[in-house]
This record gives sequence, structure tokens and C-alpha cells, in this order.
Amino acid sequence: MKQIICLAQDEWSTTPSRTQQIVGRLKDVQVLYFVPARSMLDQSYRKRGRRVRPNVTVYTLPPVLEVPEDMRPLFALEQRRLAGYIAKAAASHRFRSPLLWTTCPDQVHLLDKLNYDALVYDCFQDWSFLPPDWEGTLAQLADVVFAASPALADRLSPCSGNIAVLPYGHTYALFAQCPPPPATSPVLGYAGTLWPDLDLWPVFYTAQRHPDWRFLLLGRREPTKIMAKLKHLPNVGMTGRLPAREVPRYLSQCHVLLDLRRKEQAEDILSPRLYEYLTTGRPIVSMLEEDQVEAYPDVIYAAHSLEEFERMCVRAIQEPPGWASQRRREHGENAAWSQRSAQVSRILNTAGLLSKK
Repeated sequence: MKQIICLAQDEWSTTPSRTQQIVGRLKDVQVLYFVPARSMLDQSYRKRGRRVRPNVTVYTLPPVLEVPEDMRPLFALEQRRLAGYIAKAAASHRFRSPLLWTTCPDQVHLLDKLNYDALVYDCFQDWSFLPPDWEGTLAQLADVVFAASPALADRLSPCSGNIAVLPYGHTYALFAQCPPPPATSPVLGYAGTLWPDLDLWPVFYTAQRHPDWRFLLLGRREPTKIMAKLKHLPNVGMTGRLPAREVPRYLSQCHVLLDLRRKEQAEDILSPRLYEYLTTGRPIVSMLEEDQVEAYPDVIYAAHSLEEFERMCVRAIQEPPGWASQRRREHGENAAWSQRSAQVSRILNTAGLLSKK
């Protein structure tokens, strides 16, 4: 059985992250899954590893000081502390020649302090705010690089010739049985956290012009000026935070689903939300940046302005049932996390990285 040391960015959770979805689904592997400490006061690293699956054990790393790299003695000390903890846990599980799965450029500092026989780097977001040589070196040393979007792959291409585009996925089964919407006046829905940088102006603009339509915003919200304006519109409703299992039930009330933009979101990284929408088969209206390339142009109504967003909503509401709905479901099924993990497994097996040594 192949052994994997995974350096994750998020805790092992009932709402799984990308890393958990991919690594946790790999077959015939034994995984040590290391997560960062929640704070400098987090003492979880003193506890024994938590076995979350028969083949997966989760450890919390010791907290370390955020030390600038130019403070070399202290920086190196903190990195040795992390590496020592990982190595001790690996030895206790009799790990020999594992595959090292990395998820962030700052993990490059651990490479020369750990024993492994293969290296994977999963670039799931834009790390351009970190020193570029960190990610460049990590990508150069990796046997395989996965990139969450074509733009990320392009950025890393000078550093590696073994890059595979691996978009985000979603929990397909949760949304596959979404029933047809009720025969009521149009309901347009958005599912996701209402972050302060989420562009809600398209909703406000369209809701003002169509008081006979109802807008349903599903998810935890943070106070902003646009949020206050939306609360005063009688045809806009907000649910607050919902358990993931409840989201499909609310989406089943919607005739059209809305894909809105966050200002700091990388343009071509597609959110799992979009795949959830596709799986329901419902028409989708997506708000894009001015020069952004459309995703799934055959089945998604794309808008680049407030006026166009309103027009696309009208077209989506008027869409007749038929081919487009089925095509969306096919796109959604192909983006299931089970499919993404199977793709990773095929690539790693082809490269000989999952063979036991």
C-alpha cells in the first residue's frame, strides 16, 4: 500500500476541502494528513493522531511564529520544528519512501528536511502574494503539478512540464435529485457565503426592475452597504447560514440560479457552486469581468454589465425545457469529486507515483 504525507491547508471536516476530497478518495493508500494549528495557543499537536478513515490519520501541526524569511536563523528553526514533528509522526506509522502531497508554496522550505520519494504540488489558488521563487521552486521539484485552472497552469508552465489542469469538483449526489421548480412566479437564487467583496449589485439592479420576481440568497452574510440596500427590497429574501444538506432543498424552489463574482477571485477558477448549479439542470446566469472568458457557454447565460445581467435573467426564465437542462446535468456529473479523484489516480499511476516501493 502506497504511503502519502499530505500537507493540507484546512482541517479535516464534515464539509470537506478540495484536498480532503481528492486525497481522501484515493484507493489503496495510507495517508497521514497534517493540518495547520488554528492559533499560537492551539495545543492539538500534543494529541495522538486522529483516525478519520481506516486509511487516513489526521495530525495538527505545532503552531509556529510567522517569521520573515530574511530572519534566517529563527525562520529555519521554525521550519525544522515542523519537519521534525512530521518526520516523528511518519516514523511512528512506519512510513518509508512516501509520496509528499503539498498545497502551498511556503511548504517548499520543508522539502530538504523530509524523506520522500515523490512530490506532488496541488495549486488550488493564486499564490502571487507570496514570494514567486517559493512556488517556482516547488513546481520545478514536483513530479506532478495539479492546477485548478488553465491560468494557474500557464503561470506555472515555465517551471514544470508535468502540469495537469484539475478544476474544483462538488458533491454530485447531494444535488443530482433536485426536483423541478414549482409553478410559481420566477424565483432566482444564489447559494454561498455573502462575503463583503461579493458583487451583489446585479441582484439589486435586477430586483428593483422586476418586483414580481423573488430573489433568494442562501448563506451566511456579512454586513455591507449593498446588503443593507437589499434588505429593504420586499422581493429579496436571505436565509443566513444553512447546513450543506439543506441547500438542495432551497435551490429546488428556484427557477434560475445566479453565479456572482468576488472582487479578489481568480477569474478562471470555477467555484464548486457552479457545478452544483449545473447538476440541478436549471438555467444559470453568470456575472463576469469585462474580459473574462465564458465557462460552459453552451448552457450558461453570461453577462458583463448590470443591464446585460437583467436581460440574461429574462432569457433564462423564458428558456424552454429540453436539451440545455440535460446538458447541464452531464457537465455537473463530470465534475463530481469522485471523477476528479479518479483523474488524479490515473495520472499518478501513469507516472508511477502510486506504486509501492
